[in-house]
Amino acid sequence: MTNLLARLFRFGIVGVTAAAVHFRIVVYLVQQWEYAPLVANLFAFLISFQVSYCGHRFWTFHDTTVQHREAVPKLLIIQVLNMAANETLFYIFLTLHLPYQIALLLVLTILPVFTFISSRLWVF
Repeated sequence: MTNLLARLFRFGIVGVTAAAVHFRIVVYLVQQWEYAPLVANLFAFLISFQVSYCGHRFWTFHDTTVQHREAVPKLLIIQVLNMAANETLFYIFLTLHLPYQIALLLVLTILPVFTFISSRLWVF
């Protein structure tokens, strides 16, 4: 049980870090470069995926014996599904006329449970 709690804690730290990177990139691209929020969200995903993979591979699931060539494609599949859900929810919240920052924060807090369970059971 303590190992699970420690793993959940590490997962949370990595997830919050990746989400913060994701959030800042979206805000930067929208405010500084006038990207549409949904487009900025895709670019942010590409960067935050790297943060997520490295953090989970080397810290959250550091004791894994799964090779990178096996783990990266699996995590990418999970993250692409996560991104599709992310974009869909983001779009829905934007159509409800929520400010994009609030909409993005909601999305980034809803999806981590799926990522943890699938990462633990299938990727690492």
